[in-house]
Amino acid sequence: MAQIESLSQELFLSSSPHIASKVPAKALMCNVLIALAPVTVFGVVIFGLPALLNIVVSIVSAVVGESLFRCITKQDVRAKDLSAVVTGLLLALVLPPTTPLWMTALGAVFAVVVAKEFFGGLGANVFNPALIGRAFLLMSFPAAITSWARPTGFAHSFTDAVTGPTPLGIFKLTGSIAEVGKDFAANGLAASADYGALLQALFIGKHGGCIGESSILLILIGCIFLLITKTIDWRAPVSMVVGACILSLVLGLDPLFSLLSGGLIFGAVFMATDYVSAPLTPTGKLIFGCGAGIIAVLIRKFGAYPEGVSYGILIMNAATPFLNRLLPKKYGTVAKPKGATK
Repeated sequence: MAQIESLSQELFLSSSPHIASKVPAKALMCNVLIALAPVTVFGVVIFGLPALLNIVVSIVSAVVGESLFRCITKQDVRAKDLSAVVTGLLLALVLPPTTPLWMTALGAVFAVVVAKEFFGGLGANVFNPALIGRAFLLMSFPAAITSWARPTGFAHSFTDAVTGPTPLGIFKLTGSIAEVGKDFAANGLAASADYGALLQALFIGKHGGCIGESSILLILIGCIFLLITKTIDWRAPVSMVVGACILSLVLGLDPLFSLLSGGLIFGAVFMATDYVSAPLTPTGKLIFGCGAGIIAVLIRKFGAYPEGVSYGILIMNAATPFLNRLLPKKYGTVAKPKGATK
């Protein structure tokens, strides 16, 4: 009896909002994994064995790293909630297929331990763990993380990889979309060098780049699935795309090329919609997405790197607490007293 009384007087502390959902975290993670399946398979098909090995190593390292850390700190192991699996897969998909496996493993452990567990674990991280892992690798090993492979197919992946620039890399060097088209045509990635053939090739995604970011078609299929299952909200992805398009027009860039090349669509669908590191309110999500898209285009235009999606989202992650305080969301309702006029 005394034990029951003591339990009833316990004070439980948790971060807001203090509201429960009937949908478990594992179900949401399963939906994300299903949405990521098409781009994952496509990445393995076009980049071959190196892509497959990086995906496996990243997932295993994330799960093992999180589990070991929680064991050392005497916390319950939560591998069954699949959050570490999602983080590991997302990290692998935003890395080049030629990334050395030990770097991938290091990035995955850094993502789940430093970016997530150090902040309190699932639901408490400030920044998107997978993007923190990528940013850590990019700052630590820039040469390896900016070395790209051309699609070779699984059958030819056992030989040395053929390296080559990404569409954004070619555009950064030359400032010409026509040069991107010529490169695609010369390497058999597009039917011809004209603008329409280039956009079609970019949309399908058989070109150099990160393992999972190239096929816009498959990313959109995953997005539709996540929207239908109500796993993500539409506001952050749409506002990120709109913000990027508007600024591209203002800066004299081609908005279609900006959307179809690089990781903007992938980041908008799978990174900007993170439950923890994105704002809670509808208006906050719109501002968050728009800001991430604008920052990404600014980095592409004026930065040293041809891509800026990761840093755009991470910078807006830092603004999330401010957006939540600036635009608070009320949970629940209070019944009006009888006879009240207002």
